[in-house]
Amino acid sequence: MILRIFPRLTHLTPAHDEYSIVGLPGLFQPPNVTEVHVSCTFTWDRKVAEGLAAAWGQYFPVVKLGGPAIAPPDEEFVPGRYVKRGVTFTSRGCNKNCQWCLVPKMEGKLRLLEIRPGNNIQDNNLLQCGHEHVGKVIEMLKKERFAARFSGGIDAELVDDWFAEALRGLRIDELYLAMDHPGAFRQVEQAAEKLSFLKTKSRQLRAYVLIGYNHDTLEKAESRCWDLMKIGVTPFAQLYQPADKWIEYSPAWKALAWKWLRPAVMAARERRREEIGEVEEVKEARPKKVRKERTKHVRVPADIFD
Repeated sequence: MILRIFPRLTHLTPAHDEYSIVGLPGLFQPPNVTEVHVSCTFTWDRKVAEGLAAAWGQYFPVVKLGGPAIAPPDEEFVPGRYVKRGVTFTSRGCNKNCQWCLVPKMEGKLRLLEIRPGNNIQDNNLLQCGHEHVGKVIEMLKKERFAARFSGGIDAELVDDWFAEALRGLRIDELYLAMDHPGAFRQVEQAAEKLSFLKTKSRQLRAYVLIGYNHDTLEKAESRCWDLMKIGVTPFAQLYQPADKWIEYSPAWKALAWKWLRPAVMAARERRREEIGEVEEVKEARPKKVRKERTKHVRVPADIFD
């Protein structure tokens, strides 16, 4: 039996059995462990992952360190092993070479995988896989118990009439487009027009918005988010983090990112904006009593290995 170890708990971490653990060894270990896999997703967790590998190596002879931040993912995807059940990857890599993205460097060019069941598609660029492969993925999704989620991010530039028509009739919880730079707005707008059958009120159509990259400003980042709201696309702001270091953003940047993470709050702000006819200014300080990580992320502090 493989024991999987993770530096932090996120909403995608598998937590369905005793062989998935976040952090250091406890007093009691699961039985029948043949080897330990320490899986590191984020580059800024490498130091923690290396420390965890050493710590677990005191209890088990075979400890392997891997994950997207350490080495290219395996060619085979096993549902439920390193991400929670329901999440699936049907491809790896990407044929683009965007400056802000680590995928081409970590995973290389696009490669198709065997389609494994799951309602949450996490492919880096699903639409690069071609109509035949995407069609098979959609057929798989139709058989799933839960509504489909395209949370890996859909390349707006590649959304065509075929893809839009293929999605009709499919139960969709949410679909994320990607707006990684200001120039992508027109592509997102065109994609939104083709996907207009997704209900705006239920926030099915969303978009990842990269903020804080390449001399970005609070005002510009805020404006991009409002522009998306105007065309019926709910923004999901993501602060840029490079591979080689961790950027500690100011309270104002953190407040802006937090503001554009919650659809219900966004909808309320949008109604207020329409009622009083003004745009809220970005506050210079983080609101009090706001939890730092709403998704209850748990992580191992890096300084324990100093």
